[in-house]
Amino acid sequence: MKVAILGKINKSDPTEYITNLITLLEKKNVSVFIESEYFNSISGFISKSISSFKDLDKSFDLLISIGGDGTILRAITFVKDLSIPIIGVNSGRLGFLAKIQIDNIEQVIEEIISGNYSISERTLIEVSTSESNKQLSKLNFALNEITLSRKNTTSMISIDTKLDNKHLNSYWADGLIISTPTGSTGYSLSCGGPIIMPDAENLVINPIAPHNLNARPLVIPDNTEIKIKVNGREDEFLISLDSRITTLNNSNEVTIKKSPFKIKMIELENESFLITLREKLMWGKDKRNLQ
Repeated sequence: MKVAILGKINKSDPTEYITNLITLLEKKNVSVFIESEYFNSISGFISKSISSFKDLDKSFDLLISIGGDGTILRAITFVKDLSIPIIGVNSGRLGFLAKIQIDNIEQVIEEIISGNYSISERTLIEVSTSESNKQLSKLNFALNEITLSRKNTTSMISIDTKLDNKHLNSYWADGLIISTPTGSTGYSLSCGGPIIMPDAENLVINPIAPHNLNARPLVIPDNTEIKIKVNGREDEFLISLDSRITTLNNSNEVTIKKSPFKIKMIELENESFLITLREKLMWGKDKRNLQ
C-alpha cells in the first residue's frame, strides 16, 4: 500500500500525532510519502526514511489530509482526476470534510487498512473563459464552489446568467456563487443557500447580497451549462475556485459546468453526512429534545 500525506502545521498543534501516524503506517508495511512543503515543516521529528512528493500519480492508494477543510481543498489540486481516495483528519475548526478527529487517527488507519469504509464520490465543477487565463488553464475545477465577485469597488456588479443558453436573470449583487452539493455547507450556506446531500445531482446558484430581495438561491440539475457575463463600474472582477482566486476582464464570458471526473472521499462505518450535520450544526441540541 502506498500512502500520500498532506497537511498544514500550526505551532500550537502537537507533533506526536504525525510521528505516531507514520510509525503505525510503517508497521503495516505501508510506503509513506509526504507532500514536500509539509515535509519541510515537520522534517525535524520524522524518520529519515520517509520520502517527499511534489506530484501524485496513479500508484498511490490513499491520500491522508491533515488540517481542516481548506487542506482537503488543497489536496484535490494534487489528486485531480487520479481517483485516489482522500481521508480528512481534522486538526482545524469546523470540519465538514475533515471529519476525523486527530485523536482518533490511529484507530482510523486500522479501519482503513482493514477495509472497513465506503467511498463517497463528490461532484466537481469546472470553469472555462472566452479569453485565455494561465491560472485557470492549470487548475480549472472546484470541489466546493466557483464564485464571481466585485473587485476594487464597493458598487454592485451586474451578473447576466444563462442556463443552457437560456436567459435566467441579471443579478445586481456583490457576486454570485455556483455551489456543488459538497460546497452547500460552505460559503453558499452562509449566504442563505440550502444544504444538499452530497450524492444529489444538483448545483446551487446563489447571489451574494443581491439588491433585489426576490433574487433567491436556485437549485438546478448538475448537467446544466451555466454562462455568465459580468458588468460593472470596474473593468475587472474576481473569480475564485474554492480557495484559489484570480482576476478576469469584464469582456470574458464565463462557462461553468460539471467536471468529467469526481473526487473520492473515504467514509468510515460510524461516520455519515447526517451525523456530521447534527454535530457541526448542533441539530437536536434543543433542550426540549433532552427531556
